[in-house]
Amino acid sequence: MKIRRTAPAALLAATAASALLLSGCAGTDDAKADTGAGAKLRVIAAFYPMKFIAQQVGGPHVKVTNLTKAGAEPHDLELTPRQVGAVSQADLVVYLKGLQPAVDKAISQNRPKHTVEAGKFAPLEEHGTEVHGAEEDGHEGHDHADAEHGDPHVWLDPTRLAAIAGGVGESLAAADPVNAADYRARAADLTARLNTLDGEFTAGLTTCARRDFVTAHAAFGYLAERYHLNQISVNGVNPESEPSPARRADIQKLARERGVTTIFFETLAEPKTARTLAQDLNVQTAVLDPLEGIKDEAENDYFSVMRANLDALRKGLGCS
Repeated sequence: MKIRRTAPAALLAATAASALLLSGCAGTDDAKADTGAGAKLRVIAAFYPMKFIAQQVGGPHVKVTNLTKAGAEPHDLELTPRQVGAVSQADLVVYLKGLQPAVDKAISQNRPKHTVEAGKFAPLEEHGTEVHGAEEDGHEGHDHADAEHGDPHVWLDPTRLAAIAGGVGESLAAADPVNAADYRARAADLTARLNTLDGEFTAGLTTCARRDFVTAHAAFGYLAERYHLNQISVNGVNPESEPSPARRADIQKLARERGVTTIFFETLAEPKTARTLAQDLNVQTAVLDPLEGIKDEAENDYFSVMRANLDALRKGLGCS
């Protein structure tokens, strides 16, 4: 009788063990399917320019996820637990150290398989200001990220972005040797297109009535350096910082002295300060996009926005 009572229990235990074994096999098969031939690399991009490069170089071999949602300002990004988990499981993470501390922390704690730190391929520099009121106020106009790491907006110089593209190509090749030749070819193609864009900026900004331009925040230092312009910024590297009254007064004085006719504001930051300054100076306003994020990626990409920036600069600087 004892045998009859315990047999069903034994049968249930055996059935459960078999089910567990089958379940384990299914999980293994799924994992292999995710990483097998033809599977796409899981690439995490910290913000739009890094996403753009990863998509252009990775092509059909990658699935790119942007940690910064479309149209959002990337400087103060906070990650959700799910996003941190995605970083830990990524085959490659493309980011820029110092711009987004939450991303830096997630990478250091989770150590994804491969990373591209853009600053290694396009070293950051500090871009100062000639607005004396800013310096007298304790370097207002430079924020913490700028002081510690340098100006992060390297992607606004197409030649620097091309250097990062090459680094992404090599990192993808290391992560996925089967498609290495394609990654390198796509990186070379993107580099050629960026060099063409660089030529357009050089030609378009060579003969201008003015070389000084006033921007909402100090995002255009690399662009100004590349094309021999002078950026006068209302705010520092962080667009949410506020200029002091002394800084505003000095910007107004400098703008009048240099014959500035346009105050540039941007798409992701509040334009109130720039518009007020333009009203005080009785000059026009126009958009100059720092490309930190694009609201509608179906309508625009890096190249279209950069060419719109070139048109805006040519009009604002009186270029022939």
